[in-house]
Amino acid sequence: MTTKTLRFYEASGLLPATERATNGYRDYGADITARLDFIRRSRTAGLTLAQIRDILQIRDVGEAPCMHVRDLLARQLADLDRQIGELVALRATVAEFHDAASEPDLAACDPDRICSYL
Repeated sequence: MTTKTLRFYEASGLLPATERATNGYRDYGADITARLDFIRRSRTAGLTLAQIRDILQIRDVGEAPCMHVRDLLARQLADLDRQIGELVALRATVAEFHDAASEPDLAACDPDRICSYL
C-alpha cells in the first residue's frame, strides 16, 4: 500500500496511530500488518470503508464480528445478483439496438429523429 493510503486509513480510524521510529518513519508491527491485510481482503469483497470500520470497531472492543460480517456478505451477494440482473437486461437491450443497426437502411432513416437505432 502507498504511504498516502496508510495515512488515509489512519485518519479514517481504520488504523490506530502508529509510533514512529527514530528516523521518523512509521513503524508498523505484525498486528497492523494483519489489520491491513484484513482491510485489503474486505475491499476485495466489495465492502465499503464504513463497513470495514464497523467490523474493526466490533473486534477492537473484544467481540467477534463474524455474524456481522456474514450479514454484510449476504447483503453484498444480494446486491451483486441484482446488479448482474440489471446488466443482463441492459445487454439484451443494447444487443437489440445493435442488431437493428447491423442492417442499416439509410433511406428509412426518419429525419425527425436524431437516430433511428436508439
